[in-house]
Amino acid sequence: MPPRGSSVSESTQKRRSALVSSPGSATLRLGHLRRSIAVILLLSGFALPSAVSRLRNAPPAIARVRVVNEFPHDPHAFTQGLVYAGNDTLYESTGLYNLVTCPFLPTFSMLRIPDDINMHCSSVRRVALLTGKVELLHPMAASYFGEGLTLLHDKLYQVTWLTKTGFIYDKKNLSEVKQFIHSMQDGWGLATDGNILFGSDGSSTLYLMDPKTFKVISKHIETYNGHEVYNLNELEFVNGEVWANIWTSDCFARISYTDGKVVGWILLQNLSENLISSGQAGVDVLNGIAWDDVDRRIFVTGKLWPKLYEIELHPAEKKSERSIERLCMREPLHLL
Repeated sequence: MPPRGSSVSESTQKRRSALVSSPGSATLRLGHLRRSIAVILLLSGFALPSAVSRLRNAPPAIARVRVVNEFPHDPHAFTQGLVYAGNDTLYESTGLYNLVTCPFLPTFSMLRIPDDINMHCSSVRRVALLTGKVELLHPMAASYFGEGLTLLHDKLYQVTWLTKTGFIYDKKNLSEVKQFIHSMQDGWGLATDGNILFGSDGSSTLYLMDPKTFKVISKHIETYNGHEVYNLNELEFVNGEVWANIWTSDCFARISYTDGKVVGWILLQNLSENLISSGQAGVDVLNGIAWDDVDRRIFVTGKLWPKLYEIELHPAEKKSERSIERLCMREPLHLL
């Protein structure tokens, strides 16, 4: 996606949005709910999930968020993908092109900057949750714009913007294991349930892919009240649902990947509003969802945000329920 305020033809950068909302009443904290028994289907020789890891009590259909904890976050990270890997450790994918447009890079002892003036600001990095410290960083080649990221077993999978090329990394040292080619129209978001990959390309389509061949197993057009939901962006698999950041809206969509229906919305605009009101004028849009499956925690951050948040869900007011199409539904974009 182009930066806000730019036309597609003029843009060489990508700025994608999904903002946030304010708290409501009657707390429903995901961290204190248990999962139900997983149901596993077999397809093409490997497990395809059905209604796995459902919450005993489902989140409200329309939810606001309340901040439970705040953590430091690299304010120079143009966040594209976010993964929680246990032990207070995150993995993050960042975007942007060369040093002309991205002069900032974190400085720490483990980073070796190549002698290439066109070094890409896109990266894959390991980050300490509690301190926000970038512990390890893999800078990407100058021709790639880092995008969605997910962790499957001991490997990190990443897609790139405006290409069908992806990368697999060893999570221990972030060394590149291999490249792959996927069948989506573009690379925006990536997530996994531990068996298959879920992908988005900025359209209304959610892809289910074989992580060994990267072929599309199935795909669904996402809809809400009979209307397509476009601009699916960063993805996370949360309790049997795929959560999608919707670019240029203030919403996350909760998606039933078995039929493509949007079963709920999470409104998070209060997070960016609070950052801006506190004087953080340089922040960009929210783009990063991570799920702690053990302690049932939800983490979110954004592009160039100095903070990462742990959030909990609360029911939204009735007026928000009546305004979902205005708040969350957007016209399709055609960037390729």
